[in-house]
Amino acid sequence: MKITAVRLYTMNIPLITPFKTALRTVNAIENLVVEVETDEGAVGYGEAPPTAVITGDTIPSIAGAIQYFIAPKLIGRTVDCFDELHDVIESSMVHNTSAKAAVEIALYDLVGKRWNVPLYKLLGGAKQRLETDITISVNPVEEMVRDAVTAAQRGFRILKVKVGNDVALDVERLTAIKAAIPADSVIRVDANQGWTPRQAVRIIKTLEDAGLDADLVEQPVKAHDIEGMRYVTANVDTPILADESVFSASDAIEIIRTHAADLVNIKLMKTGGLYGAMSIASIAKACGVECMMGCMLEGNVAVTAAAHAALARGIITRIDLDGPALCKSNPVHGGAQFTDSIITPAEGPGLGITGIDGLIPLEI
Repeated sequence: MKITAVRLYTMNIPLITPFKTALRTVNAIENLVVEVETDEGAVGYGEAPPTAVITGDTIPSIAGAIQYFIAPKLIGRTVDCFDELHDVIESSMVHNTSAKAAVEIALYDLVGKRWNVPLYKLLGGAKQRLETDITISVNPVEEMVRDAVTAAQRGFRILKVKVGNDVALDVERLTAIKAAIPADSVIRVDANQGWTPRQAVRIIKTLEDAGLDADLVEQPVKAHDIEGMRYVTANVDTPILADESVFSASDAIEIIRTHAADLVNIKLMKTGGLYGAMSIASIAKACGVECMMGCMLEGNVAVTAAAHAALARGIITRIDLDGPALCKSNPVHGGAQFTDSIITPAEGPGLGITGIDGLIPLEI
C-alpha cells in the first residue's frame, strides 16, 4: 500500500456558544483536513486546527508545511514502514507540530485500514469507552453558572471551567458554579497560563479552604515558567496539570524530573501526532504519573484519533475531548461516537471514518 496523493481541505463548523479562554475567543471550528490516498484506493483522514496562541500554527502555515515540506517526502512510500514514515515527517522541518499531527493521523488511519482493525486495538486497546469533561468558557459569573447547569443537564458530570482572565473574579466564578451543579459533579480548573505563581497559590488555597475540591488545576502559570509551576505544585494540595508546558517527550521528562506538576496533558497538536503522544504516555507510565488526553478546538477527525490513543493506554485517566460536543453539527461519517459525555470508538478499521461532508478544497 503506497502513498500516491496528499490532498488538503478546510472544514467550517459553527460552535453552539463562543469558546472563550484567557488566551482567545473562537466562534467556529475552522480546521484543515488532510486526505492521504494510496495506490489501493484507501484514504486516510487527518485534521489540524489553527491555534496560533498555543502552537503558533495558522491554516496557511499548516497547509504550506504539508504541501511543500511533508507531502513531497511521503509520495511513493509504503504505509507498512510506519517508524520510517514518522521519522520522515519529524525530520521534514522543525516545529509545525499541527501540520505533522494532521498527516500522521491520516497515516495511522491507513495503517488500521491496511490491517482491517480499529486503531485503538493496534495501539494497545486498554479500554472500551471514555468519559469526557466539557468546557465552560470564561464569561461573567451568571453566564458561566448558566452554562455549567446546562452542561450538567446534558449529561456531563465533569466540567472544565476556564478562568485566568480576571483574577478578582476567578474564585467567585468557581464557587458559584460549585453551588449550582449536582453534588457529585467534578470540577477541573483551567487557568490557561493566566496567573502568576503567587496568585495561583493564593487562589488555589482559597478554593481549597472553600471546599471546592477541584480534581485538578491546569496550567496555572506561563508555559515557560517551569520553576514557577513547581512552586505552585509544592505549595498546594490540589493536583497541578501541565498543558502548554509539555509539547514533547523531553518536555514531559523535565516536568516529571523536577516535580513541576502532578499530571501531564497530552494533545496531538502539541506532540506532532500519535507517535509522540504514545511516547509521552510510556514515559509517564514508567514514572507513575497519570495523564490527561486533551484537544484543541478539534472536530471529530482529530478527536477520534485522540480517543483511540486514550483508549489504548491505561495511564491516560482523564479525558478532555469535548471539541465535537461544542459544535452545532458533525459533518464526519463514522469515527468516535458521542453520547453526551461518553465516547466509544467506531469498530471500523483505522479511525472508522468513511467520509466528511462539506469539505472545501484548499488552494495555496
